[in-house]
Amino acid sequence: MDIEIPQGIQNILSRTSDRSFDVTKDVSTSDENLILHAAMAAPTGVNRRPWHFVVVRNRKILDTLASSLPYCHMASQAPMAIVVCGDKTRFLEGDDSTLWVQDVSAASENLLLAVNALQLGAVWTALYPHTDRMETVSKLLQLPDRFVPFNVIPIGHVAKHHTPLDKWNPDNITRIL
Repeated sequence: MDIEIPQGIQNILSRTSDRSFDVTKDVSTSDENLILHAAMAAPTGVNRRPWHFVVVRNRKILDTLASSLPYCHMASQAPMAIVVCGDKTRFLEGDDSTLWVQDVSAASENLLLAVNALQLGAVWTALYPHTDRMETVSKLLQLPDRFVPFNVIPIGHVAKHHTPLDKWNPDNITRIL
């Protein structure tokens, strides 16, 4: 791009999916709180905020997540992970009953952008809609039935930085003038 990119947009464009972490560095509680605060600032249908966040710092549980879930091996190096859940008690009803997925996705993206802004790394590992993965996490974390595990996001200091992908594709745009 030949223009000056505002900082907020630069944060979006520079976000990467990081899968290797420096095991010697922890994530501070203040960074954790900022990340969660940003996640909860996401847009949400009818202001229902149908999310719940489970912060996992227990090494044994992180290692079990890494060994039990496909695509979550990096949790074994991460000092923490956040499991983003939907809270059924806050789901809308009728035709809107599945809108929680959009709300929780928006919160997850806010979380990832906050991680990037704090110069940490993270990656979204999917649970929903895979029943086996969701059950594994529910059982491991002893979640109440009202929580639907949506994803696991391992977070830490990046061990190996890489260049963000440029996903710009004008073929994905239709302009109606």
